[in-house]
Amino acid sequence: MTADMETLSPTNSPSKEKITQDLETGSVAGLPSDFPDPDAGLSPEERAEADRKLVRKLDWKLIPWLCWLYLLSFLDRTNIGNAKISGLEEDLDLDATKFNASLTIFFASYAICEPLTNVLLKKFRPSVFIPIIMILWGVSLTSMGFVKSWASLMVTRFLLGVTEAGLFPGVTYYFSCWYLRSELGIRMAIFFSAAAIAGSFGGCLAAAISRMDGLGNLAGWSWIFVLEGLLTIVFGVISFWMIQDFPVDSKFLSHDDKARVLRRLTVDKQHSAHHEEFKWEYLWQSLKDWKMWLGMVIFGGVDMPLYAFAIFLPSIIDELGFRSNEEEGTVFVSQLMTVPPYVAGAIATVLVGWIADKYRSRGILNIVCSAIAIVGFILFLVTDDVRARYTGTFLAAIGIYPCVPNTVSWTANNIEGVYKRGIVLGFVVGWGNMNGVASSNVYSGDFRTGHIACLSFLCLLFFASIIQTLCLANENKRRQRGDRDHWVEDKSPEEIRLLGDKRPDFLYTI
Repeated sequence: MTADMETLSPTNSPSKEKITQDLETGSVAGLPSDFPDPDAGLSPEERAEADRKLVRKLDWKLIPWLCWLYLLSFLDRTNIGNAKISGLEEDLDLDATKFNASLTIFFASYAICEPLTNVLLKKFRPSVFIPIIMILWGVSLTSMGFVKSWASLMVTRFLLGVTEAGLFPGVTYYFSCWYLRSELGIRMAIFFSAAAIAGSFGGCLAAAISRMDGLGNLAGWSWIFVLEGLLTIVFGVISFWMIQDFPVDSKFLSHDDKARVLRRLTVDKQHSAHHEEFKWEYLWQSLKDWKMWLGMVIFGGVDMPLYAFAIFLPSIIDELGFRSNEEEGTVFVSQLMTVPPYVAGAIATVLVGWIADKYRSRGILNIVCSAIAIVGFILFLVTDDVRARYTGTFLAAIGIYPCVPNTVSWTANNIEGVYKRGIVLGFVVGWGNMNGVASSNVYSGDFRTGHIACLSFLCLLFFASIIQTLCLANENKRRQRGDRDHWVEDKSPEEIRLLGDKRPDFLYTI
């Protein structure tokens, strides 16, 4: 056992104060020899200031652009909900079954491809992999604006799922290679808040674009796909110059800053930013890890209602009767009324991410947020009052959206190893998005059936989060008592490092 074990928090990763102390000792096991301490001889205050400057540099360089990309991604996958109430079904002669199938095929291809994407991200570098998939999904979306039949819509939606699959799990893994475990939650929350902003932005944008109906012999819903797809292609091309690679290979960091990033991560018991060759052993380690399977259950519990809410919110609100009096059947006001719930969801997402990092507690926040969302869907079911049901949309957004980044941060915090973390995140996020298949079909009948289905998944999220919280706390107690010390007996320092989160001194984030 290492001396670090005695000073670790019983439930979380090392504190920033503890990390600073360990960096000052100059003894960081597992750090590459060509990255010596650039701050040797500095006082604790000077070290802390250098650390703050480094994190600020990372934040401004990494987060804003990736948030924008995810906003485009979420907008592009859910704008079919806006297109639906702008005439897509009528023009393509789609009944409910065909429309839901076009939603389902996206999630099927998206989920199937996700487990592989983090391996490709590591192999081909973020600065190449992410721009390429962006351009490809932009082409897929633009093509969707010219479809004339259900069959062609199905093809383009399938390709959109394949090409978008790498962004969300890839960025989750990518951030975990730059930030401490105690810093990841707020960054993922800010990143994912782009999804809620996309919902509000998408409603405003769709309301405006749908008024182009007939321009260039294209329907309003066609223009939604074409313009948003072209926007994605443009930003995909720019991304070749905007996206950074992993710390060791980054171009915007000096050699000293690279050493600082690697030293911080190593003391935080993370080695995912280091070079490592892929081995099939990492796949088997992932498949044998109970945290992956329970994480899949938790993420599935939140992703199904997330996509059902994001895709069908325009229809849900349209059903409440928010329509303009300008002309018969216009949906302009219904589109705009989707904006406020998404704004509330974005604010809640960032707030929960900040709280999770500050208090180093993720499970309890999943439990609280899922309970809030449950109340929202209960309101949909028990009352016909328009104001109460519209309030339910706010509670659903406030409860659902924060659980997505909180869950993936929770998973990333508790999985160590370059490829193991990438594989586990791929499976967790992939399975979660596979539940989008259910999201696509739960509202095929009446809205009540869909609300009950979403409520059921939220209850699954609620109880699975409780189980994981208790299991992680119990395992931490065992490691602190020394019950796992035999795992490192007769092993070399390098063999111990390769144990990843199975090392006895690695304490889980609860």
